[in-house]
Amino acid sequence: MRPLLSVRDIKRHYQVRVPGGFFGRDALLKAVDGLSFDINRGETLGLVGESGCGKSTTARLVMGHIPLTAGSVAFDGQPVTARHDSDWRAMRRRMQMVYQDTLGALDRRLTISEQIGEPFAIHEPVMTAGQRHERALSLMDSVGLRADMARRFPHELSGGQRQRVVIARALALSPDLLVCDEPVSALDVSIQAQVLNLLDDLREQTGFAALFISHDLKVVRQMSDRVAVMYLGKIVETGAPEAVFKRAQHPYTKALISAIPTPRNRGRRERIVLEGDPPSPVDVPPGCAFHTRCPLAMTQCRLDTPLLSGDGDHLVACHAIHQSAQSAPLAAE
Repeated sequence: MRPLLSVRDIKRHYQVRVPGGFFGRDALLKAVDGLSFDINRGETLGLVGESGCGKSTTARLVMGHIPLTAGSVAFDGQPVTARHDSDWRAMRRRMQMVYQDTLGALDRRLTISEQIGEPFAIHEPVMTAGQRHERALSLMDSVGLRADMARRFPHELSGGQRQRVVIARALALSPDLLVCDEPVSALDVSIQAQVLNLLDDLREQTGFAALFISHDLKVVRQMSDRVAVMYLGKIVETGAPEAVFKRAQHPYTKALISAIPTPRNRGRRERIVLEGDPPSPVDVPPGCAFHTRCPLAMTQCRLDTPLLSGDGDHLVACHAIHQSAQSAPLAAE
């Protein structure tokens, strides 16, 4: 069956000016550098990684907000481009985004009802203002907002309420794909749980697929059918949540998981502390980008970029793991 979203070897590079010499020098910033994944209908893929690894850039590339440097994105078999023409607008009816910055995503001059009804004004111009208002009230009820909030402005709502408004607006046209870019990172823990439960309930009711982006591994584990771990513009490990979280293979994934606070395992889980800072995306090391911080690094890691491979759906990009897997049968003999 054809995937709903197919991403193949996408790259997004920027020409930047960095210090060097008398006037500085030109350099290439590799925000995303060869990313591939599929999302099937009704499936949620969690994309996780440190800040600056390229997660938000990936979201913008998937939505066609910015052009690709290389690679391709296809939605339901149709190419997604950044030309913003009539075809792109028609496709956007089925692809919606939930943003991290709710105040930036909402227009402070419009009421909540007007903003939730805005997708209908764009995509269903035959609807009257009264009909849009009624649909907005229905959507507000579905995300747990009271009808008396319809005439309020964004600054009059709490952060959790604004996030519900953004979700209601994104779901107004019953999209097939929802791209959620850090949707709860700016919220208090108690409000995070409410919003996550809301998204989970709405997904069960409507059956939308989702690309769920977060730096919080606990959130990704709760929300995802599959998980992809990203480091410096590349995916280094991917698989089902139970496989990745219980049988992590890549040293970077293991370090991330070891940092998850778990009261029941206090004092029993060994904390893996990575040495050094992540390399700059302007000056990515050759070979495996993680080798400068990796305790398993060997000569091949400094020369060749590892490819995602493994058994079944649990894939890892690590020379040391691949070499260990190849030598395991010989050791058993």
